[in-house]
Amino acid sequence: MASNNGIVRATREVVERARSVAKLQVELAIQEIKRKLAKIGLGLGLAAGAAVVALYGVGFLFAAAAAGLATAIPLWASLLIVGVVLVMITCLLLALAMRSFKAGSPPVPKQAIEEAKTTTETVRSNALG
Repeated sequence: MASNNGIVRATREVVERARSVAKLQVELAIQEIKRKLAKIGLGLGLAAGAAVVALYGVGFLFAAAAAGLATAIPLWASLLIVGVVLVMITCLLLALAMRSFKAGSPPVPKQAIEEAKTTTETVRSNALG
């Protein structure tokens, strides 16, 4: 009986220590995730700022192109040319985006599903055979 009490006590101690270790690991994981999310948030903010500055930069480049054309043709014509080119580029990008959307929809992982079915069938046939 005394040895059984010792085993029970040792088992409880092992379980309690395992719980403590698991709690510490979860706490560590949570802290790590928080740190990484903070860095990701900072990165997203910096990227958004860069996108805004880039947008203004591209706008100034197009304005410079229009001003350069205006030295050879009237200002209204140079603005019209740059505007038409921008609309054409926009249409091209939208057409490519639509083609990409159609190619990717519906967003179902067909290859992964097929692989899972094949694996399941293989496991079943090996388990039964």
